[in-house]
Amino acid sequence: MKMELSMKNTLMETLGIEVVSATPQQVTLSMPVDERTHQPMGFLHGGASVALAESAASIASFLNIDARTHQIFGLEINANHMKSVRSGNVYGTAKPFHIGKTTMVWEISIKDEEDRLISISRCTVGVVPLKQA
Repeated sequence: MKMELSMKNTLMETLGIEVVSATPQQVTLSMPVDERTHQPMGFLHGGASVALAESAASIASFLNIDARTHQIFGLEINANHMKSVRSGNVYGTAKPFHIGKTTMVWEISIKDEEDRLISISRCTVGVVPLKQA
């Protein structure tokens, strides 16, 4: 199934998140580090990193379901921030730990333009059948 997602009028559009590559086994997104994603002290906001991570896991999960019969929802996410960054772009790459019928678990590494690890997250996603009308 080809990706049929629109980023228009979403948090992803607001934060400037873009899809770099997307397959069922790996999704990479980019996000600018600028006034949209800074915390008050001028560094990348940890919450923006978590939004990038969950976005990558959600798109990866979507690519592993039949959207005609199922939907996905984030159930849990955690993050550890290792390094700060003030400018440039960061890249979040989601890789699967588990792809199941009712849940998926993704590891998302966020790196800067020099491939330095900024943050690592794990996101659990629920796979929910659509209600029949």
